[in-house]
Amino acid sequence: MNKKVIKIAVPVLIVVIAIVVAFALSKARKPPEKVSEAKAAILVEVKPVTRQDVVYQIESQGAVTPKTETSLVSEVNGRIVKVSDDFVEGGFFNAGDVLVQVEPADYQTGVKASEAALANAQAALEEEKARVKVAEEDWRSFQAGTAPQLGLRRPQLASALAKVRSAEADLERAKRDLARTEIRAPYAGIVKNRTVDLGQFVSRGTTIGMIYGTDIAEVRLPLTDNDLAYLDLPAPNQTGAKPAVVLEAIVAGQTLRWPAELARTEGVLDERSRVIYAVAEVVDPYQLASNTRAPLRFGRFVQAKIVGRTASQVVVVPRYLLRPADQLLVIDATNKLQFRQVKIDRSDEKQAFIQDGFEAGDQILYSPVTNPMPGLAVRINGAEKTKTNSNEQKADEATTSDAVTANKAADGVN
Repeated sequence: MNKKVIKIAVPVLIVVIAIVVAFALSKARKPPEKVSEAKAAILVEVKPVTRQDVVYQIESQGAVTPKTETSLVSEVNGRIVKVSDDFVEGGFFNAGDVLVQVEPADYQTGVKASEAALANAQAALEEEKARVKVAEEDWRSFQAGTAPQLGLRRPQLASALAKVRSAEADLERAKRDLARTEIRAPYAGIVKNRTVDLGQFVSRGTTIGMIYGTDIAEVRLPLTDNDLAYLDLPAPNQTGAKPAVVLEAIVAGQTLRWPAELARTEGVLDERSRVIYAVAEVVDPYQLASNTRAPLRFGRFVQAKIVGRTASQVVVVPRYLLRPADQLLVIDATNKLQFRQVKIDRSDEKQAFIQDGFEAGDQILYSPVTNPMPGLAVRINGAEKTKTNSNEQKADEATTSDAVTANKAADGVN
């Protein structure tokens, strides 16, 4: 009986002892220390508020067109007997060059006939003058008093004089027609197209081609009312400095530029687009006189930058930094995020030009911040690095100072 009790009691006792020991150990174990970890402020990129004077540039675009274009028309009838080698599409010519020659034979004959008719009229006039002189002498010999006009052949003399003038007019007309057989260039330019050829018969009014003047090129630039607010344009009917314009285009992979000036505005708003067109002029676009830059060809599409008025002491920031209601995120002097209501002088697709709204110590925030809140503490990137470098420099200076002191002490012992 005792053995059986002992067999049962011993395991129970062991289990009880193990439970007591485990409980004692759990009580004796110290709980882990709780360390409160402070949340680090976010790291941001900032730039200082820098004011500067800015010359505004108004951007626009347009196609290059000639200021002068002429449709050449024949003023006489006849067969074309000569065409200039320069009268081809793209050919250049000078003022006064003969581009097309119409057969002049008939008109030369007309000039000769008019000259003969004039000679006959002049001879008849001289004859009539002689008769008038004889009539005056006869009247004075046989009659007294005032002679009648008919008796002195005054009407006959006037008729002869009128015939001379008519013959002179016919001769002038014949000479003009003869001169018009040579179709000359009214100015220096380039041939746009030609519609006639050698041997073709043309009538009065037949179009023979289109030419462009190469002295000045024009570019029509659409501008909004907002753009005009930043341009210094002279008042209508007044002279003044014209805004400079730089035209740009990519040609054969290279960006080429041509200087121009804003000559005028067309003065009437476009009914569909509600913009007003300004006209920029380029002198000698094909560089026929100077040859100092690449030619600006008619028909090329160009980007234009118009020099506008100057803004004083504005802050230039990227446009994407602006928030609704003209607000800007800044970091104040205590390194806390703040919203600033700024006054914008002008903005375009890329930049905003801020006139006022900053406080002392403000820096412009360039880093994106999710759900920004006023008063949020931040760390400025670069500031800690600067501080670390400063501490390292002080430590190096202290180490150097200790080394110098030790060397002096050693020298004293020696």
